[in-house]
Amino acid sequence: MRLQDALFNWLQIQLVAEARPEDQAAADTRDFFLEILTDDHGVANLRIHKADETMIHLKYEIDGHAKLQMFPKEAGEQLLFDINQNPKYN
Repeated sequence: MRLQDALFNWLQIQLVAEARPEDQAAADTRDFFLEILTDDHGVANLRIHKADETMIHLKYEIDGHAKLQMFPKEAGEQLLFDINQNPKYN
């Protein structure tokens, strides 16, 4: 899996896990993507740095070098929106 794809997948499920702390499947999936990022790409200290009106900013390190990746806010929040819109999951 490409680094950018793994970061985006982690971001989406991280937002779900934060919004739904009782959702163990979300936490497990978040941890799965974090493992991919750590083991396959050498990512460390991954976090959501900030979100503004249009973008979500992730900060992380690879080989001790600080990195920044931004994703459109609407895309990052889409999975949580879809879950919340489906009564089966509420």
